[in-house]
Amino acid sequence: MEAEKIISTYFANVPAEIFERAAKIRLLITDIDGVMTDGGIIYDNDEQEYKKYQVKDGLIVHHLRRNKLMVGAITGRESPVVVNRCEELKFDFHYHGVKNKGKKFQEVLETLELEVGEVAYIGDDLIDLPILARVGLALCPSDALEYIKPYCHYVSRFAGGNGVFREVGDLILHAQGFLVPIIEKLTQKEDEQN
Repeated sequence: MEAEKIISTYFANVPAEIFERAAKIRLLITDIDGVMTDGGIIYDNDEQEYKKYQVKDGLIVHHLRRNKLMVGAITGRESPVVVNRCEELKFDFHYHGVKNKGKKFQEVLETLELEVGEVAYIGDDLIDLPILARVGLALCPSDALEYIKPYCHYVSRFAGGNGVFREVGDLILHAQGFLVPIIEKLTQKEDEQN
């Protein structure tokens, strides 16, 4: 089983406890700035805002949702370009301009009837701590502030905007037994797929 060997090698340094937590996840929530982007904001002379996203992050959303995992975003800034990206990726929900993320998180739990242990969250700054300190699987980019990292179960090998979301998505899919079958299906010869 080539795919199994490749994925096992890729995740060889991830502690078993992280996979145990990831196996229980039903919802992955992410911050945007500093997680799905590098945290930079570019404005042009007409005050248009630009952000750069990692396309690999976006691709895994389809596979998460296809395997009945929900994906959402809670971000502290209001930004049309972020709304557009969340819509393009078909997030189950996305909240913008949220100053009290802990309160919004509680609303999400109640609305979706989830337990904290069923939720993973990726954040990188102070505003994310009320969620990171509660969820079943708390994660952050490698370049998150140093005083945020102790509140996370796992620190990604990637910096914000450089594949953090993808690594987390892959990790959750692998922990739940979905990633290897996805790879195997995509690598079958066309006549074997029918």
